[in-house]
Amino acid sequence: MSKSAKPNAVPKLGTPAPDEFKKLIRTTALRVGVPILVVWIVALLIGHPYVLIGAGVLTLAALGIVAWAYNYLRKGRAVANILHSADMTSASGRKEAMDKLADKADKGDTAALFAKAQLMMHEDPRKALEVLEQINLDKVMAPIADEARGQRAMIHLLLAEVDRARTLVDGIDLSRHDQLKSRAALAAVVAEAWARSGQGKRANETLDLFDPNNSELTEVKPQLFRSRAFAAASQSDLKRMRHALRQLKAINPQLLGGFVQKKIHPLLEREARQMLAQSGAIPKKMVRRRP
Repeated sequence: MSKSAKPNAVPKLGTPAPDEFKKLIRTTALRVGVPILVVWIVALLIGHPYVLIGAGVLTLAALGIVAWAYNYLRKGRAVANILHSADMTSASGRKEAMDKLADKADKGDTAALFAKAQLMMHEDPRKALEVLEQINLDKVMAPIADEARGQRAMIHLLLAEVDRARTLVDGIDLSRHDQLKSRAALAAVVAEAWARSGQGKRANETLDLFDPNNSELTEVKPQLFRSRAFAAASQSDLKRMRHALRQLKAINPQLLGGFVQKKIHPLLEREARQMLAQSGAIPKKMVRRRP
């Protein structure tokens, strides 16, 4: 695959759907509200003025956190609405969405940069990578930094740059992510990087924590099975590898094209090539072995 080659089936670079922001807001409010409630119960039981003042200070700080989180999520929801309403199948639709995102992205809005990168993936993965690299990992919250690392790593993996992907995923902490879909998407990228850099057992153990057929994971199901294929191949588990490939073929035969390129495990490449040829969905010239 060339440096600017397009992936056979463009993966989603994860901007949450609008409805998910409601869940995130509720989760944030509960995480902050419950501890504050406990603090006030204890403070009222003690009844000392200084304790009550301390509880008040903590409450103000908590309200500040909630307000900041709400503002951040509100901006993210606005960006998600633009992305989810865009016609992703046409260049003109993607350009229209990018025009709407331009001001926010130019100002360094993280959600807008994620969305812009997703749109750029349809044209040039390298340019999408450049957009994601504008996110300063040291200045954003740790979970957001993980998302940026994961998305950059995914592109490096699509471009067969495993070493760069591995460096990025080593900075990801899955325990920081409460949302199942987000955690699973990151786990898929992390596990693929591990599998392709000699840690297949560790990759399989991580992937076994997630059920690709879980209804909550429908959107990340292709990533999970892609990662499972790499992890199985790294341990020469043909049965598990073939199962993962068959699942990908059932979703979209073009997904198998990601395995028919340089720097792919020989077992995996051969099996994917055979399935592509049998499917008839891809022209024969695309499944010829590279010289």
